[in-house]
Amino acid sequence: MIKRNLRSRLGATALAVLTLAGTAACGATAHEAAPRAAVVADHRGPRTTVRDDLRAVFDAAGVHGTFALLDVSSRTTTVVDRRRAETPLVPASTYKVPHALIALETGVVKSPEEVIPWDGTPQPYPEWEHDMTMRKAVQISNAAAFQVIARRIGLKRERQWLHRLSYGNEQTGDIVDRFWLDGPLKTSAIEQTRFMERLAALRLPASRKNQLLVQDIIKQESKDGYTLYAKSGWQNAPNPGTGWWSGWVVRDHHVYTFALNIDVKNDADAAKRATVSRELLKRLNVLPTT
Repeated sequence: MIKRNLRSRLGATALAVLTLAGTAACGATAHEAAPRAAVVADHRGPRTTVRDDLRAVFDAAGVHGTFALLDVSSRTTTVVDRRRAETPLVPASTYKVPHALIALETGVVKSPEEVIPWDGTPQPYPEWEHDMTMRKAVQISNAAAFQVIARRIGLKRERQWLHRLSYGNEQTGDIVDRFWLDGPLKTSAIEQTRFMERLAALRLPASRKNQLLVQDIIKQESKDGYTLYAKSGWQNAPNPGTGWWSGWVVRDHHVYTFALNIDVKNDADAAKRATVSRELLKRLNVLPTT
């Protein structure tokens, strides 16, 4: 009804893009000056603030990519390179976050401390060629361990849980242990922030206990008045592909969820996923600068 009324009054006129000067991005205080930002009304979800001035952070690191930040309190999403932030890409090891939850919910893994056996296949990284707990497999991003877990879950339950969690495009294809590594599963940076918002608030359709366990697995640090949760990903590792860093920050009782993806050409670029994300979180006044 609202859309029909708008059409009748405005015809084919598009919604205006408002350019605001002196309005800080997510987390900025009122007295802090900020570069000009385009604010776009979005009736499908949180309003979006475009901060393409922050492309300079990517440029300084010598990488190309996007960043999305959702301020849960203000319902504002801040993006760098909006088109790329809305583009679905293969999630790679960031899928270990919902995957660990699915493993616990289905009972194929009883706890984060359960040891997942190495299946004996050669791996691109020697540290993956060991039995290890699911917790450790998440922390070192062991794809081989989660391929074992995926085979335990099976395609039918993977599909059911992707739909239940509304994760990305919910596609698995026919290969149970590769769909998050090669596709067809895809998600965007903006979609990642909204999934992380629900996990941070314990609002996923899963037990509170298991959501808390997954939160604990991806907890990075808690200091200086904030707590950081994050998970990395590298599609096509160790070859060129898409690198991810996604999670959330809790600071002063506020929650900010985020997702970065960049083009990764080598190990040096992979190391920049976290450093670029941290710099952007500082520039947006989510992490302390000192």
